Amino acid sequence: MRSVNRKDLIGGGLMLLLGIGAAVQSLQYHIGSLVRMGPGYFPLALGVILAIVGALIMLAGLRTAAIAPAVKLRPEWRGWFCICAGITAFAVLGHFGGLLPATFACVFIAALGDRKNSLFAALVLSATMTVVCLIVFWWLLKVQLPLFAWT
Repeated sequence: MRSVNRKDLIGGGLMLLLGIGAAVQSLQYHIGSLVRMGPGYFPLALGVILAIVGALIMLAGLRTAAIAPAVKLRPEWRGWFCICAGITAFAVLGHFGGLLPATFACVFIAALGDRKNSLFAALVLSATMTVVCLIVFWWLLKVQLPLFAWT
């Protein structure tokens, strides 16, 4: 038996509507040009991209697919907890410890949410992402968050 994928249709439709809404709302601001972007340029671009991706997901959901038997999966509480704890750690350490400790702690705690990760893999991932964060956000983008803040 064949059926349409309702989850893809609903999810893609919501993304499409959100993208159109963002694009329409951005038209209230000056768009500018590619060389001199106005405040509405970036939201317009993101809205259009989101709408296109949503439409593609909806089209993929319209394709008929074989119905697989529904498998009831248990919630992954460890992953949920680690991701939420990582975000909280970033917020707290970003304020009291600075960008580098916050990034390291956030990635390390979130990486522990995957049962397949070892402590060593989480440490390597955290150190790598901390270096990437240093280069991208502090050096290239000049984000005004101190690297270390001992308050």
